[in-house]
Amino acid sequence: MSFIGTIDSIKWLTVYTAFLIVLQLFVLLRYALPIKNQVRAFDFVPSVGVLVALVSLLIVGDASLPALVLYGLTVLQFLLTLQRLFQRKRPWVPSRKPLIRVVRMAIGLLGVIPISISLMYAGVLRYNPTSEFGELGYAEAFVRMNDRLSREYPFGEWKNIDWRALRNKYEPIFAKADQDSDEAAYYRTLREYLFSFKDGHVKIANENVYDGNNHFYDSVGGGFGISVVKLDNGEVLASFVIPGSPADLGGMKPGAEIVGWNGMTAEEAFERTSWSDANSATIEAIAENKGRFMARAKVGNSVRVEFRNLGEQRLIATKLTAYDDGFETLKRTKPKLTEADLKVSPVESQWLDNGIGYVKIKHLLSSPGVISPTKSVGEAIRGFLEKQVKGLIIDLRNNPGGEDQMAADIAAFFVQERQHYETVSYYNRNSGRFEVNRNEIISVVPREPYYGGKIAILINNRTGSSAEGIPLALDGLPNVTVIGFTPSAASFGIMSSPIEIELPGDLAVHFPDGRSLDEKGRIQGDSNGAGIGGAIPDIRIPLNEDTFRERYLEGRDVELQSAIEALSR
Repeated sequence: MSFIGTIDSIKWLTVYTAFLIVLQLFVLLRYALPIKNQVRAFDFVPSVGVLVALVSLLIVGDASLPALVLYGLTVLQFLLTLQRLFQRKRPWVPSRKPLIRVVRMAIGLLGVIPISISLMYAGVLRYNPTSEFGELGYAEAFVRMNDRLSREYPFGEWKNIDWRALRNKYEPIFAKADQDSDEAAYYRTLREYLFSFKDGHVKIANENVYDGNNHFYDSVGGGFGISVVKLDNGEVLASFVIPGSPADLGGMKPGAEIVGWNGMTAEEAFERTSWSDANSATIEAIAENKGRFMARAKVGNSVRVEFRNLGEQRLIATKLTAYDDGFETLKRTKPKLTEADLKVSPVESQWLDNGIGYVKIKHLLSSPGVISPTKSVGEAIRGFLEKQVKGLIIDLRNNPGGEDQMAADIAAFFVQERQHYETVSYYNRNSGRFEVNRNEIISVVPREPYYGGKIAILINNRTGSSAEGIPLALDGLPNVTVIGFTPSAASFGIMSSPIEIELPGDLAVHFPDGRSLDEKGRIQGDSNGAGIGGAIPDIRIPLNEDTFRERYLEGRDVELQSAIEALSR
């Protein structure tokens, strides 16, 4: 926060709330200072403020927190000056009591405080109206959504999104769904459109695909008892086989190579898989989801499969029929935070046998009654320093993120000089362009205890949002090595006041509303249109037959072992 940034933040207000501030300052100044020439019309200024507030709230719909604070101050001024509306004009008589003059001035100054607070947070809490397209037809709702996003989506240019091409591609499909009243086709097309953004923050916010979503269930509610993984050389292998499942009964074992799938090669079937339960931003994350969904189908559907079990030459051909497994293969391959995780410290630390410290951070969220993750990390580092560790492993795998300031604070344990973390930029509805919020510039400020030894940071494609900020902030330090099979999630956009659009079918979609910029003003963290981005591993572990066997068949922590080896060199 800065004085200049607070003054500059008036640009985030609507015309109505900015006008309210002018009226409020006028009223405070008038009653705080002795003014000899009283003008009767001035007594009606608070009433004008109330009318403006009503228009802003009821007609414009601005119910943002800064606006509500200003509405409250407006009403308070009106009530405190209401009696003057019914008094006759009286000649000005200077107060003979200095204390009264001082009190009036103090009250005037105090009135500036809520105005200042509203301005301080006007950017992060700015008014971002919900687009209500739920009563429109599929095609018209899509066109209006696409039109708004072409102006306000933070990464349109960064990802080289051709908005006209998207409209030309999808509008006829939505129109056909309108004509046929085909809700399933509408839903599938909407998901395809949203997934084309390659942005982990783009989602249908009010749905649970695993509970009550008939469209999702009708398409991929059935499993065969396996999930597959594609190796770097293109081979498709079964990462596990559920006992008693169709795949198990058909003779398939964990590690089996899938050779053919329903008339296609396994690699062709893998690449043609399009369903997913969440948006993915990188080519690596997309590939992982293809493996999770390739072996899914409508319950009762059958596929012809050719496979070769590990260590065998014989090719086995069989028919598998999808059964209702309660989405078991999908849930097993998607780690997720639970309510229980939020009620305990997300930080776990331990001393490894080889003299290396290990810290696991599950999320970056503050929870009532739970010790701050930043404090927990600091205490762990202090303990490791006392034991003179040979190196430190920070495990951020499957960490979905949380608070950017917390990420910067944790990174601060590992730097000796102040450095830039991020500058936030939002779409300004007044100017029609993206502008920097000067009150939302985060820095990594060195803090104790400082650890300057060897550091290995573990990431995967589920290291998302602010969790990506830690490896990004420490990138380039000579003592830091980032390790993983894949880059991080590459979804580093800002979700302060998300773009929300209500669509037919009682669906609400959310999009990020801001960009994270580096110290040179460049977008950082988010993937580009090719699905490349995020925190990139310095040591990228290959997914080959050896690492597949160790990871999926033997249950070894390949990334952790790689980190130990890197720190032991």
